[in-house]
Amino acid sequence: MSTIVVGVDGSASAHAALRFAFEEARIRDARLRVVAAWHVPLTVYEGAYMPMDSSLGEELETNTRRAVEGALAEVGDVAGDVDVETIVREGQAAHVLLEEAESADLLVLGSRGLGGFRGLLLGSVSQQCAHHAPCPVVIVPHAREL
Repeated sequence: MSTIVVGVDGSASAHAALRFAFEEARIRDARLRVVAAWHVPLTVYEGAYMPMDSSLGEELETNTRRAVEGALAEVGDVAGDVDVETIVREGQAAHVLLEEAESADLLVLGSRGLGGFRGLLLGSVSQQCAHHAPCPVVIVPHAREL
C-alpha cells in the first residue's frame, strides 16, 4: 500500500493540504501519515543559559497534538475510510517531514505555514521540502482572504 505524508501546523494552508491529501489518499487507496513537528523556540534560550523546563516541551507537544486533532476534525468530511497515522515529533518541521517522507510515495504541504513573513509566495518549510524531498511533492495553496 502506498503512503502519502502531509504536514500539519494549524495554518489555513495546512488545512488545504490536509484536505487535498485525504482526497488523494482515497483516489490512490493509500495510507495517510499526518505529521506535525514542535520545538522549543531559540528565544527561550536567548540572552542567558537557561535549563529547559520539561513542562515546556510537554506543553508544546500537547498543543501540537491538539492542533492536529483540530485539523483532522475540521476536514473530517473528506476523510472517508482512509487509513490515518498521526505522528507528532520534536524537531524542526522540514527535517521531521523529510524524515517521515523517506518511505512515502508523495509529500503534501501547504504553501504558507504559521511562521515566517506574510507575502512570501512559499514558506521556508515547503521550500526546503521541495528541494530535498525523497519523493514527489505537492504544495497546495489556500484561498486568500481579501
